Amino acid sequence: QVQLMESGGGSVQAGGSLRLSCTVFGYSYGSYCMGWFRQAPGEEREGVVLINDDGTANYASDSVKGRFTVSKDNAKNTVVLEVNSLKPEDTAMYYCALAGWWRSCSNDRSQYDYWGQGTQVTVSS
Repeated sequence: QVQLMESGGGSVQAGGSLRLSCTVFGYSYGSYCMGWFRQAPGEEREGVVLINDDGTANYASDSVKGRFTVSKDNAKNTVVLEVNSLKPEDTAMYYCALAGWWRSCSNDRSQYDYWGQGTQVTVSS
């Protein structure tokens, strides 16, 4: 059974930083794409960044470029999202999601087979 375990959310003031982690358990199908999504109250879930198996990252929004950094540790089956210079509008539940090699590595939520439980990020002004 594939499980994604997230950690690292919290409450910070504007300008602060957090380190979100997503560890994959039970996936034995080879390569995958990992996406980070976020969902604010009353809003649609939106893509933040995705990283494919070779470590290439694709940031979905200009609003996070230069502030968010994604990296992948294949040995630990972990993807880390460093979120810096946080703004109140970054407040959301953050989810990691895994798309198997047979899927398209994109911001299309329907391509992701497995989802983490979410970790809350709250930024106060």
